Amino acid sequence: MMKINLKFKDFVPYIIGVLLFIVIGFVYFNPVLEGKKLEQHDIKVWEGSSKEINDFRKEFKEEPLWTNSMFSGMPAFMISVQHKTNIGNYIDKFFRLGLPHPVYMLFLTFMGFFILLLVLKVDPWLSIAGAIAFAFSSYFFIIIQAGHNSKGVAIAYMAPVIAGIILSFRGKHLLGAIITALFLTLEIRNNHLQITYYLLIIVFILGIFELIHKIKTKEFPNFLKSIGFLLIAVIIAVGINFSALWTTIEIGKYSMRGGTELTIEKDKSSSGLDKKYATAWSYGIGETWSLLIPNVKGGASGYLGNNKKAMDKVDPQLRQSVANGMSYWGKQPSTSGPVYVGAIIVFLFILGLFIVKGRMKWVLLTATIVSIIFSWGNNIMWFTDILLDYLPGYNKFRAVSMILVIAEFCIPLLGILALEKIIETPKIVKEKSKQFFIAFGLTGGLSLIFYLIPGLFDFIKEGEYEQIVQSITQQLQGAGKSQDEINQTINQFAPAFMEGVEQARIAIFKADAIRSFWFILLGGALVWLFGMKKINKTVLIIALIALFLIDMGTVNKRYLNNDNFKRKKIIQNPFTPTDADKQILLDNDPDFRVLNTTVSTFNDASTSYFHKSIGGYHGAKMQRYQDLIEYQISKQNMSVLNMLNTKYFIVSTQQGPMAQRNPNNLGNAWFVDNYKLVENPDSEILALSNFDPAKTAIIDKRFANMVEEHKFIKDSLAKISLISYKANELKYKYNSSNEQLVVFSEIYYPKGWNAYIDGKVLPHFRANYVLRAMMVPSGEHEIVFKFEYKPYIIGEKVSLYFSIIFVVFLAFIIGFYIKKYYSKKNIISG
Repeated sequence: MMKINLKFKDFVPYIIGVLLFIVIGFVYFNPVLEGKKLEQHDIKVWEGSSKEINDFRKEFKEEPLWTNSMFSGMPAFMISVQHKTNIGNYIDKFFRLGLPHPVYMLFLTFMGFFILLLVLKVDPWLSIAGAIAFAFSSYFFIIIQAGHNSKGVAIAYMAPVIAGIILSFRGKHLLGAIITALFLTLEIRNNHLQITYYLLIIVFILGIFELIHKIKTKEFPNFLKSIGFLLIAVIIAVGINFSALWTTIEIGKYSMRGGTELTIEKDKSSSGLDKKYATAWSYGIGETWSLLIPNVKGGASGYLGNNKKAMDKVDPQLRQSVANGMSYWGKQPSTSGPVYVGAIIVFLFILGLFIVKGRMKWVLLTATIVSIIFSWGNNIMWFTDILLDYLPGYNKFRAVSMILVIAEFCIPLLGILALEKIIETPKIVKEKSKQFFIAFGLTGGLSLIFYLIPGLFDFIKEGEYEQIVQSITQQLQGAGKSQDEINQTINQFAPAFMEGVEQARIAIFKADAIRSFWFILLGGALVWLFGMKKINKTVLIIALIALFLIDMGTVNKRYLNNDNFKRKKIIQNPFTPTDADKQILLDNDPDFRVLNTTVSTFNDASTSYFHKSIGGYHGAKMQRYQDLIEYQISKQNMSVLNMLNTKYFIVSTQQGPMAQRNPNNLGNAWFVDNYKLVENPDSEILALSNFDPAKTAIIDKRFANMVEEHKFIKDSLAKISLISYKANELKYKYNSSNEQLVVFSEIYYPKGWNAYIDGKVLPHFRANYVLRAMMVPSGEHEIVFKFEYKPYIIGEKVSLYFSIIFVVFLAFIIGFYIKKYYSKKNIISG
């Protein structure tokens, strides 16, 4: 019987791995050692969007659950709500080891993949190399720079979830279940359901291949047993995150993810995101070569003038004008950088297709192909239409190119499994030499061909020449030039300019093509030398780690480097108030709105940082408000802006942004003389084009019973005013001699808001497409609107119960394995 004799040296690779991951994190993000903070666009936006929520939390020691800081009011769950009963909060904090941001993000990504490789029985030292190769994929650094923190951490937890599932399929049901429950809890906790959805795609593919295998080997009962344990793990993870999931799903019905009720535009999806919006960021088919060659389409959006080496290839007479050309020429509207998984890793992935045996290879290949094809989005719209219409949940997400995270997961995993196979059996390199050179030819060889024959690719975007012609025409028309002069200038300048742009882009492309060739040559040479027993395993792994860091690290530095770090004081004060902001802040009125025309109103969070904004920045705003933006606000409908209580406009002047008072805003609430019933949402939104909100309320016939049973007479002396404001509680005083129909300038949301008159709940309904309205009795009364959201209140209790269940489950499994360990030890010693 095998003797259990654990020694310190057995733990050395794991200890060194953890320490190395931490060291690499601090070396790459070395400005944190100086106390600097990473400046992230989306975090800056979040600071603006969540300002009211955070201030409320500090003042009242509770969650507001609603914010009026953007889009005239919306639920706070998609912005910043704390779920304090979720035990995942504390586990996640533990795994971060107190490391500063963004070091902890890179560390979690390292560790997650490291755990998966160990579960797959990969050599610990090679697992360290594999974790580095995975974590240094360019997209992960790009999203860190952008501030997509929840997405980055969700990606980090994908690998250990897969590890738990694999353990369960291997018959280690209890261990697999607890690991799955643990990391799935953390995965869901980060509330990036799009990444979780992509994780489920991998799990589904893995499950299908596992099912086929179990049926073939007549082990179907074992498969069912594994599924049973995994279902328990899923139930626990979902239960712990029940509050966050319930609120997110509930809100999704009314947000842009749920689709619009309008049928005016037939091409819009009625059950999900608008297809054009969802597929705007689709990866170009040719752009997919970026997995192998980072700048295959020019890298990130920016000016060609930023690349001095590329500009050296341009005719000196054209350099000044070409410098203003765009370096990115892919299919996407813009990009922060390519999805690059590493040239050596792609080579190893292709090699793995030849030498790795077993169903895991086919799982990873299938998932990779699915990921790539799905990422093409509107470039194969006939296929994407099918996905959006029939694949459950797929139409809830935008930026289809994000699905390439699956390829970024699968490619390095199969590549490392190929290396593991070679390390186990070095002679396989010689035995499979033909396949080795095929893999080299399909990666390094193609990179060299692309370098030598760049004409295989297009370097001008579709419609780009026409844009240049249009730009020249507009400039010269403005200067009073004749059409003949314009045509002459176009004929002389446009072709030469485009030729210069093409020269610069070819230089960018060739530089990275030959770069990938050299890295593949070096990586392939190391593997070949190991197979020929010219170098040992230690040299191979250390050399590969060095190559991974140099190759992928230098690409990542293009998008996230020391320049992205700023002094703490700058980060802590993300927005500086303008004179207009300062002027508006002198107004003591607690509740009014501001329309800022000096910024991109509906892609801006700076206004929300200081005021309650008509605009804002969020990818899942309320769908009805989005409809209002498209059909009314964008057309500068003052009636609509007045009913939204727009008290100030911020406009551009020669002296800078200035505040203009709107004398016609209707305030917080007002009585109307009459109402107009409309048939459906289409007629409701269109009725706002020509109406007086001070006199008339537009009401959907679904709420007809709320008003038809009442008779109200206009009281010229009736008054209503807001006397107390909190994000989740509004108090009004009113006095009227007759029953009245009152409209409030607050956004109607069908779940959670309760209206109380003198402490008694009375119904309210929707008016003017997005606002609240209600019938109020005669006399002097107090109206209180409270946001009492049951999915959160009940969900928090459910999350607490399942957190307790998880702790008990974890304690049971730990006890089980301790008992099992000592039982074996006693048997051996006996």
